[in-house]
Amino acid sequence: MRGSESEVSEFLSTGIYRLSNFSGVFVDPVRLLNSSYSSHQVSSTAYYSRFFQSKQEQPRTTSRKKRKRAATSPPPLNQAELRHQEVRPVLVKAHESFLEATHLLSVLPTLRNTSENSNVSGVKQSLVQLGAVWQAPLFDITLKFHSNQAHPFDNGDVPTSFVDSKVLPIFNNLVANDTSYDVEAELLDSKYIIPRHSCFLMSDMVHINKLIPENSDCGFHLIVVDPPWENGSARQKSMYPTLPNKYFLSLPIKKLAHTEGAIVALWVTNREKLRSFVERELFAKWGVKHVATYYWLKVKADGSLISELDLFHHRPYECLLLGYCFGEAATSSQKTTFKTLRDDVIISIPGDYSRKPPLEEKLLPLLFHCIIIT
Repeated sequence: MRGSESEVSEFLSTGIYRLSNFSGVFVDPVRLLNSSYSSHQVSSTAYYSRFFQSKQEQPRTTSRKKRKRAATSPPPLNQAELRHQEVRPVLVKAHESFLEATHLLSVLPTLRNTSENSNVSGVKQSLVQLGAVWQAPLFDITLKFHSNQAHPFDNGDVPTSFVDSKVLPIFNNLVANDTSYDVEAELLDSKYIIPRHSCFLMSDMVHINKLIPENSDCGFHLIVVDPPWENGSARQKSMYPTLPNKYFLSLPIKKLAHTEGAIVALWVTNREKLRSFVERELFAKWGVKHVATYYWLKVKADGSLISELDLFHHRPYECLLLGYCFGEAATSSQKTTFKTLRDDVIISIPGDYSRKPPLEEKLLPLLFHCIIIT
Protein backbone atom coordinates (compact mmCIF):
# COMPACT_ATOMS: atom_id res chain seq x y z
CA MET A 1 0.00 0.00 0.00
CA ARG A 2 1.32 3.43 -0.92
CA GLY A 3 1.34 6.27 1.57
CA SER A 4 2.42 5.49 5.08
CA GLU A 5 0.21 5.68 8.14
CA SER A 6 2.41 8.48 9.48
CA GLU A 7 1.74 10.53 6.34
CA VAL A 8 -1.99 9.99 6.76
CA SER A 9 -1.72 10.93 10.45
CA GLU A 10 0.03 14.16 9.46
CA PHE A 11 -2.69 14.82 6.89
CA LEU A 12 -5.43 14.38 9.52
CA SER A 13 -3.57 16.93 11.62
CA THR A 14 -2.66 19.51 8.97
CA GLY A 15 -5.16 18.91 6.17
CA ILE A 16 -2.36 18.61 3.57
CA TYR A 17 -1.13 15.36 1.99
CA ARG A 18 1.90 15.61 -0.30
CA LEU A 19 1.71 13.15 -3.17
CA SER A 20 4.59 10.78 -3.87
CA ASN A 21 6.44 11.06 -7.19
CA PHE A 22 4.55 14.26 -7.92
CA SER A 23 4.77 17.84 -6.66
CA GLY A 24 1.00 18.19 -6.15
CA VAL A 25 -0.98 17.90 -2.92
CA PHE A 26 -4.35 16.68 -1.70
CA VAL A 27 -6.02 19.04 0.76
CA ASP A 28 -8.90 18.82 3.21
CA PRO A 29 -10.48 22.33 3.18
CA VAL A 30 -12.20 21.78 6.54
CA ARG A 31 -8.95 21.08 8.39
CA LEU A 32 -7.24 23.99 6.64
CA LEU A 33 -10.05 26.32 7.67
CA ASN A 34 -10.05 25.09 11.26
CA SER A 35 -6.34 25.80 11.55
CA SER A 36 -7.26 29.48 11.19
CA TYR A 37 -9.61 29.47 14.17
CA SER A 38 -8.63 29.61 17.81
CA SER A 39 -11.83 28.46 19.54
CA HIS A 40 -14.38 27.40 16.89
CA GLN A 41 -14.47 24.77 14.20
CA VAL A 42 -16.11 24.33 10.82
CA SER A 43 -18.47 21.38 10.49
CA SER A 44 -17.36 18.79 7.95
CA THR A 45 -20.98 17.80 7.33
CA ALA A 46 -21.90 21.38 6.46
CA TYR A 47 -18.91 21.87 4.16
CA TYR A 48 -18.97 18.57 2.28
CA SER A 49 -22.52 18.70 1.02
CA ARG A 50 -21.76 17.06 -2.34
CA PHE A 51 -19.95 14.03 -3.77
CA PHE A 52 -20.54 11.88 -0.70
CA GLN A 53 -22.88 8.92 -0.98
CA SER A 54 -23.60 6.40 1.73
CA LYS A 55 -23.97 2.69 0.98
CA GLN A 56 -27.70 2.88 1.64
CA GLU A 57 -28.25 5.60 -0.94
CA GLN A 58 -28.85 4.50 -4.51
CA PRO A 59 -28.14 6.58 -7.59
CA ARG A 60 -31.16 8.33 -9.02
CA THR A 61 -32.68 6.69 -12.04
CA THR A 62 -35.05 8.03 -14.66
CA SER A 63 -37.56 6.30 -16.86
CA ARG A 64 -36.97 8.65 -19.75
CA LYS A 65 -35.14 7.14 -22.66
CA LYS A 66 -32.25 9.12 -23.96
CA ARG A 67 -32.26 9.86 -27.63
CA LYS A 68 -29.31 8.53 -29.56
CA ARG A 69 -27.32 11.29 -31.14
CA ALA A 70 -26.07 10.91 -34.64
CA ALA A 71 -22.36 10.25 -34.83
CA THR A 72 -20.43 13.36 -35.80
CA SER A 73 -16.81 13.97 -36.53
CA PRO A 74 -14.89 15.73 -33.73
CA PRO A 75 -14.55 19.47 -34.21
CA PRO A 76 -11.12 20.96 -34.90
CA LEU A 77 -9.07 21.83 -31.83
CA ASN A 78 -9.66 25.38 -30.66
CA GLN A 79 -7.49 27.31 -28.24
CA ALA A 80 -9.38 26.04 -25.19
CA GLU A 81 -8.92 22.44 -26.30
CA LEU A 82 -5.26 23.07 -27.00
CA ARG A 83 -4.82 24.36 -23.46
CA HIS A 84 -6.58 21.26 -22.14
CA GLN A 85 -4.46 18.88 -24.18
CA GLU A 86 -1.31 20.63 -22.97
CA VAL A 87 -2.15 20.22 -19.27
CA ARG A 88 -3.92 16.86 -19.60
CA PRO A 89 -0.81 14.67 -19.07
CA VAL A 90 0.01 16.57 -15.88
CA LEU A 91 -3.51 16.12 -14.52
CA VAL A 92 -3.50 12.42 -15.40
CA LYS A 93 -0.19 11.94 -13.61
CA ALA A 94 -1.44 13.85 -10.57
CA HIS A 95 -4.60 11.72 -10.37
CA GLU A 96 -2.63 8.50 -10.79
CA SER A 97 -0.29 9.53 -7.99
CA PHE A 98 -3.32 10.34 -5.84
CA LEU A 99 -4.89 6.91 -6.49
CA GLU A 100 -1.64 5.23 -5.46
CA ALA A 101 -1.97 6.72 -1.95
CA THR A 102 -4.22 3.90 -0.78
CA HIS A 103 -3.83 4.73 2.91
CA LEU A 104 -5.18 8.19 2.16
CA LEU A 105 -8.03 6.85 0.01
CA SER A 106 -9.17 4.65 2.89
CA VAL A 107 -9.89 7.70 5.10
CA LEU A 108 -11.56 9.91 2.47
CA PRO A 109 -15.09 8.51 3.00
CA THR A 110 -14.84 9.44 6.68
CA LEU A 111 -14.02 13.12 6.10
CA ARG A 112 -17.64 14.17 6.01
CA ASN A 113 -18.42 12.27 9.20
CA THR A 114 -15.60 13.76 11.24
CA SER A 115 -17.17 15.29 14.32
CA GLU A 116 -16.22 18.76 15.43
CA ASN A 117 -17.38 20.81 18.39
CA SER A 118 -18.93 23.87 16.86
CA ASN A 119 -20.02 26.72 19.10
CA VAL A 120 -21.81 28.49 16.31
CA SER A 121 -25.06 27.43 14.71
CA GLY A 122 -27.86 28.96 12.75
CA VAL A 123 -29.75 28.81 9.48
CA LYS A 124 -27.94 29.29 6.22
CA GLN A 125 -28.33 32.87 5.01
CA SER A 126 -27.78 34.18 1.50
CA LEU A 127 -25.83 37.34 2.23
CA VAL A 128 -25.59 38.11 -1.50
CA GLN A 129 -29.36 38.24 -1.81
CA LEU A 130 -29.71 40.04 1.51
CA GLY A 131 -27.29 42.75 0.42
CA ALA A 132 -29.35 43.43 -2.70
CA VAL A 133 -32.55 44.46 -0.91
CA TRP A 134 -33.31 48.10 -0.18
CA GLN A 135 -33.08 47.52 3.59
CA ALA A 136 -29.41 46.49 3.32
CA PRO A 137 -28.02 49.76 4.79
CA LEU A 138 -30.21 49.22 7.87
CA PHE A 139 -28.92 45.74 8.76
CA ASP A 140 -26.47 45.49 11.67
CA ILE A 141 -24.11 42.75 12.81
CA THR A 142 -23.41 42.18 16.49
CA LEU A 143 -19.90 41.11 17.54
CA LYS A 144 -19.79 39.27 20.86
CA PHE A 145 -16.59 39.07 22.91
CA HIS A 146 -16.97 36.37 25.58
CA SER A 147 -15.64 36.18 29.11
CA ASN A 148 -12.78 33.82 28.24
CA GLN A 149 -11.46 36.37 25.77
CA ALA A 150 -9.94 39.78 26.15
CA HIS A 151 -11.71 43.08 25.92
CA PRO A 152 -11.54 44.33 22.30
CA PHE A 153 -10.25 47.72 23.35
CA ASP A 154 -7.43 46.78 25.74
CA ASN A 155 -5.08 45.21 23.12
CA GLY A 156 -5.83 41.74 24.46
CA ASP A 157 -3.82 42.17 27.67
CA VAL A 158 -6.50 42.29 30.35
CA PRO A 159 -8.98 39.40 30.59
CA THR A 160 -12.55 40.27 31.40
CA SER A 161 -15.37 38.47 33.19
CA PHE A 162 -18.25 39.83 31.12
CA VAL A 163 -19.62 39.66 27.60
CA ASP A 164 -19.07 42.76 25.53
CA SER A 165 -21.03 43.48 22.37
CA LYS A 166 -20.29 45.78 19.48
CA VAL A 167 -22.94 46.62 16.87
CA LEU A 168 -21.83 47.66 13.37
CA PRO A 169 -23.45 48.11 9.95
CA ILE A 170 -23.00 44.83 8.05
CA PHE A 171 -23.04 46.15 4.48
CA ASN A 172 -20.78 48.79 2.91
CA ASN A 173 -18.73 48.93 6.09
CA LEU A 174 -15.38 47.46 7.08
CA VAL A 175 -16.05 45.05 9.95
CA ALA A 176 -12.90 44.07 11.85
CA ASN A 177 -11.88 41.76 14.66
CA ASP A 178 -8.54 43.13 15.89
CA THR A 179 -8.34 40.82 18.90
CA SER A 180 -6.33 37.63 19.30
CA TYR A 181 -9.50 35.52 19.63
CA ASP A 182 -12.27 34.37 17.34
CA VAL A 183 -15.41 36.45 17.74
CA GLU A 184 -18.99 35.27 17.46
CA ALA A 185 -21.20 37.45 15.30
CA GLU A 186 -24.97 37.50 14.95
CA LEU A 187 -27.04 38.75 12.03
CA LEU A 188 -30.81 38.25 11.81
CA ASP A 189 -30.75 35.24 14.16
CA SER A 190 -27.92 33.60 12.21
CA LYS A 191 -24.51 33.15 13.82
CA TYR A 192 -21.08 33.42 12.26
CA ILE A 193 -17.41 33.36 13.20
CA ILE A 194 -15.01 36.23 12.56
CA PRO A 195 -11.45 34.86 12.92
CA ARG A 196 -8.83 36.63 15.01
CA HIS A 197 -6.96 39.50 13.39
CA SER A 198 -9.29 39.60 10.40
CA CYS A 199 -11.75 41.94 8.72
CA PHE A 200 -14.24 41.84 5.86
CA LEU A 201 -16.12 44.21 3.61
CA MET A 202 -19.45 43.17 2.08
CA SER A 203 -20.40 45.63 -0.61
CA ASP A 204 -20.55 46.14 -4.32
CA MET A 205 -17.48 47.39 -6.16
CA VAL A 206 -18.45 51.02 -5.61
CA HIS A 207 -17.08 50.74 -2.05
CA ILE A 208 -13.95 48.70 -2.83
CA ASN A 209 -11.72 51.69 -2.03
CA LYS A 210 -12.53 51.21 1.66
CA LEU A 211 -10.09 48.30 1.59
CA ILE A 212 -7.19 50.44 0.35
CA PRO A 213 -4.78 51.14 3.25
CA GLU A 214 -3.64 54.70 3.90
CA ASN A 215 -0.03 53.47 3.85
CA SER A 216 1.11 50.83 1.37
CA ASP A 217 3.31 49.37 4.12
CA CYS A 218 0.01 48.10 5.54
CA GLY A 219 -1.09 46.62 2.20
CA PHE A 220 -1.70 42.97 1.40
CA HIS A 221 0.99 40.40 0.58
CA LEU A 222 -1.58 37.96 -0.79
CA ILE A 223 -4.70 38.93 -2.76
CA VAL A 224 -7.12 36.15 -3.74
CA VAL A 225 -9.84 37.12 -6.22
CA ASP A 226 -12.81 34.90 -7.10
CA PRO A 227 -14.95 37.13 -9.34
CA PRO A 228 -18.57 36.40 -10.27
CA TRP A 229 -17.65 35.78 -13.92
CA GLU A 230 -20.45 35.50 -16.43
CA ASN A 231 -21.33 31.84 -16.12
CA GLY A 232 -24.15 29.92 -17.76
CA SER A 233 -24.35 27.37 -14.96
CA ALA A 234 -24.58 30.02 -12.23
CA ARG A 235 -27.24 31.87 -14.20
CA GLN A 236 -29.33 28.77 -14.81
CA LYS A 237 -29.18 27.70 -11.18
CA SER A 238 -29.67 31.28 -9.91
CA MET A 239 -26.75 30.76 -7.53
CA TYR A 240 -25.46 34.33 -7.59
CA PRO A 241 -25.55 37.41 -9.86
CA THR A 242 -22.71 37.70 -12.36
CA LEU A 243 -20.91 40.66 -13.92
CA PRO A 244 -19.41 41.35 -17.35
CA ASN A 245 -15.63 41.10 -17.55
CA LYS A 246 -15.10 44.83 -17.98
CA TYR A 247 -16.27 45.52 -14.41
CA PHE A 248 -13.22 43.80 -12.94
CA LEU A 249 -10.83 46.13 -14.72
CA SER A 250 -11.54 48.75 -12.05
CA LEU A 251 -10.37 46.63 -9.10
CA PRO A 252 -7.53 48.66 -7.46
CA ILE A 253 -5.12 45.73 -7.12
CA LYS A 254 -2.03 47.96 -7.32
CA LYS A 255 -3.26 50.12 -4.43
CA LEU A 256 -4.16 47.09 -2.33
CA ALA A 257 -0.71 45.52 -2.70
CA HIS A 258 2.01 45.84 -0.06
CA THR A 259 5.00 48.07 -0.69
CA GLU A 260 7.14 44.96 -1.15
CA GLY A 261 4.69 43.48 -3.65
CA ALA A 262 1.92 40.91 -3.54
CA ILE A 263 0.95 37.52 -4.91
CA VAL A 264 -2.35 37.81 -6.81
CA ALA A 265 -4.33 34.57 -7.15
CA LEU A 266 -7.22 34.77 -9.60
CA TRP A 267 -9.80 31.99 -10.00
CA VAL A 268 -11.00 31.58 -13.58
CA THR A 269 -13.27 29.20 -15.44
CA ASN A 270 -12.14 27.17 -18.45
CA ARG A 271 -13.76 29.50 -20.98
CA GLU A 272 -11.19 30.56 -23.56
CA LYS A 273 -12.77 34.00 -23.92
CA LEU A 274 -12.18 34.59 -20.22
CA ARG A 275 -8.59 33.33 -20.24
CA SER A 276 -7.76 35.58 -23.18
CA PHE A 277 -9.32 38.56 -21.41
CA VAL A 278 -7.22 37.97 -18.30
CA GLU A 279 -3.98 37.48 -20.20
CA ARG A 280 -4.43 40.35 -22.66
CA GLU A 281 -6.29 42.96 -20.61
CA LEU A 282 -6.98 42.30 -16.95
CA PHE A 283 -3.51 41.49 -15.61
CA ALA A 284 -2.03 44.36 -17.62
CA LYS A 285 -4.61 46.78 -16.18
CA TRP A 286 -3.92 45.53 -12.65
CA GLY A 287 -0.14 45.77 -13.10
CA VAL A 288 0.22 42.02 -12.53
CA LYS A 289 2.75 39.68 -14.15
CA HIS A 290 1.55 36.10 -14.66
CA VAL A 291 3.98 33.69 -12.98
CA ALA A 292 2.25 30.29 -12.76
CA THR A 293 -1.02 28.38 -13.03
CA TYR A 294 -2.41 26.06 -10.37
CA TYR A 295 -4.99 23.46 -11.34
CA TRP A 296 -7.65 22.45 -8.83
CA LEU A 297 -8.55 18.84 -9.65
CA LYS A 298 -11.86 17.81 -8.10
CA VAL A 299 -12.49 14.27 -6.89
CA LYS A 300 -15.22 12.33 -5.09
CA ALA A 301 -14.90 10.50 -1.80
CA ASP A 302 -14.01 7.29 -3.64
CA GLY A 303 -11.09 8.99 -5.38
CA SER A 304 -12.67 9.20 -8.83
CA LEU A 305 -12.90 12.48 -10.74
CA ILE A 306 -16.22 14.32 -10.43
CA SER A 307 -16.59 14.13 -14.23
CA GLU A 308 -14.71 12.77 -17.19
CA LEU A 309 -11.43 14.57 -17.74
CA ASP A 310 -12.16 15.28 -21.40
CA LEU A 311 -15.77 16.37 -20.93
CA PHE A 312 -15.74 19.70 -22.77
CA HIS A 313 -18.34 21.74 -20.87
CA HIS A 314 -17.78 20.23 -17.41
CA ARG A 315 -14.08 19.78 -16.88
CA PRO A 316 -13.27 18.28 -13.44
CA TYR A 317 -10.79 21.07 -12.74
CA GLU A 318 -10.55 24.83 -12.41
CA CYS A 319 -7.60 27.15 -12.88
CA LEU A 320 -6.00 29.49 -10.38
CA LEU A 321 -3.83 32.00 -12.21
CA LEU A 322 -0.97 33.26 -10.05
CA GLY A 323 0.48 36.67 -10.74
CA TYR A 324 2.82 39.06 -9.00
CA CYS A 325 2.06 42.71 -8.44
CA PHE A 326 5.28 44.67 -7.96
CA GLY A 327 5.13 47.07 -5.03
CA GLU A 328 6.44 50.59 -4.82
CA ALA A 329 9.76 49.31 -3.46
CA ALA A 330 10.47 47.19 -6.55
CA THR A 331 13.35 48.40 -8.73
CA SER A 332 13.56 48.15 -12.50
CA SER A 333 16.28 45.51 -12.04
CA GLN A 334 13.98 43.37 -9.91
CA LYS A 335 11.24 43.58 -12.52
CA THR A 336 13.52 42.49 -15.35
CA THR A 337 15.17 39.64 -13.40
CA PHE A 338 11.89 38.37 -11.94
CA LYS A 339 11.62 34.58 -11.73
CA THR A 340 8.47 32.69 -12.65
CA LEU A 341 7.07 29.85 -10.53
CA ARG A 342 6.28 26.26 -11.34
CA ASP A 343 2.75 25.19 -12.24
CA ASP A 344 1.15 22.81 -9.74
CA VAL A 345 -1.92 20.68 -9.03
CA ILE A 346 -4.14 20.76 -5.93
CA ILE A 347 -6.60 17.89 -5.44
CA SER A 348 -9.59 18.03 -3.10
CA ILE A 349 -13.22 17.07 -2.66
CA PRO A 350 -15.30 20.17 -3.45
CA GLY A 351 -17.89 21.58 -1.10
CA ASP A 352 -20.92 23.68 -1.98
CA TYR A 353 -21.40 25.23 -5.40
CA SER A 354 -18.49 27.53 -6.39
CA ARG A 355 -16.85 27.18 -2.97
CA LYS A 356 -13.07 27.21 -3.39
CA PRO A 357 -10.57 25.47 -1.09
CA PRO A 358 -8.51 27.72 1.22
CA LEU A 359 -4.98 27.78 -0.19
CA GLU A 360 -3.24 30.41 1.92
CA GLU A 361 -0.92 27.81 3.47
CA LYS A 362 0.32 26.90 -0.01
CA LEU A 363 0.36 30.39 -1.51
CA LEU A 364 2.04 32.44 1.21
CA PRO A 365 5.41 30.61 0.99
CA LEU A 366 5.57 31.65 -2.66
CA LEU A 367 6.29 35.21 -1.55
CA PHE A 368 9.81 34.21 -0.60
CA HIS A 369 10.38 32.83 -4.10
CA CYS A 370 8.90 35.83 -5.87
CA ILE A 371 10.53 38.78 -4.12
CA ILE A 372 13.90 39.25 -5.81
CA ILE A 373 16.54 40.92 -3.62
CA THR A 374 19.48 42.41 -5.56
